[in-house]
Formats: sequence, structure tokens, C-alpha cells
Amino acid sequence: MKFSVDKHEKYVTLELKEPKFTNDNAPGLKSELYLLNAEGFKNIIVDLSYVKECNDAQDLSCLLVGDRLCKSANGLFIVTGINNEIAPIIELSNIFQSVTFVNTLEEATDFIFMDELEKEFRGGTK
Repeated sequence: MKFSVDKHEKYVTLELKEPKFTNDNAPGLKSELYLLNAEGFKNIIVDLSYVKECNDAQDLSCLLVGDRLCKSANGLFIVTGINNEIAPIIELSNIFQSVTFVNTLEEATDFIFMDELEKEFRGGTK
């Protein structure tokens, strides 16, 4: 599985660099989400801009794992880079009811920084 990881102070971005989201690379993505969470990252952005094909909604279930890990750490899990080719399978899977999807990486980082500011303002965890 080809991917890149870009670590920042408040979040990490995982960019899947595969043209297809399949049952071959979904377990690798899931493992990487566990590793990033174990490293202490509670805010994770998954960028699927490279992905042009996903034929099985079941493969998307690894995204639910990332969402659960981040929520249990009082963080955010955001998916970005969804294109017209894979949007229908995401809609069919109903995963959007649990996972936060935004259009761009910039929106995702803004979302995280706003959430972190709100937590600090309310006296929550930093």
C-alpha cells in the first residue's frame, strides 16, 4: 500500500496514494490508523484524492475504525478528497452518517483548529 504521512503538532494527514480502495489496501490503512493513534495523534485526516475507484462499501469500514479511535481520544477523524467516482459508494454505505467528510484538506485543518480552540476555550483538553 502506498501512502504518505504528514505529522503536525495538532493533527496528522494520511494520504492514500492508490488508485483503488480495495480489500487489499483497506487493512493496511486500518493498521496505520491504529499506529498513528498509538503515537498519540487524536486528530487524523485521511486524504483520498488519489482514489478513483472503490467497488465494495465494506472496504470503507476501516474509516469507521479511525473515527472510533479519534473519538475515544477526544479528537476528530476527517476524510477529504472524495471525488465523483467514489462518492456514490460512500453514500450507499451510509458511512457519512458517522464519519466527517469535507471537500478539501484546508477545510479539514480549519475544522481541527476550530475544534481545538473551542476545547481550550471551554477548558477542555489541549
